[in-house]
Amino acid sequence: MDIIFLHGVRAKTLIGWYEWERVALQVVELDLEIGLPSTRACLSDNLTDTIDYDHVVNTLRASMAEQHFQLLEALAEHIAHILLEDFKAPWVKVSVTKLGILHEVGRVGVTIERGQRN
Repeated sequence: MDIIFLHGVRAKTLIGWYEWERVALQVVELDLEIGLPSTRACLSDNLTDTIDYDHVVNTLRASMAEQHFQLLEALAEHIAHILLEDFKAPWVKVSVTKLGILHEVGRVGVTIERGQRN
C-alpha cells in the first residue's frame, strides 16, 4: 500500500473536557498517514490520480474550526471519517496531539487506525 503522510499539521479547534479548555480555540497538532486507493499516480504523475494533501489539510482545518470536541479520541475519529469517506482512503492512521496542556507535560495525544491496510 502506498501511503501519503503529513506530520506536524497545526489546526485550531475548540476541544476539552473541562470548561476552562472550551473558552478559546486551541492549536492541536496532527500526524496523518493516509493509504492511497491505488498506485495510478506513480505511473501517471497526475494529481487527479492521488489524494491531494493540500485539499486534505484545508478540509480538515475548516471542519475542525466548525466542530467542537470534548475528547481527542472523538476528534481523531472525526478526522479518520473525513479521510475514509470524503477522500476514499482505504486506511488511515491519525494522531492528534495537544501541546502544553498539562503542567510539565509537553504533549498529550491519541493515535487511531481505521480501515483496511493491505
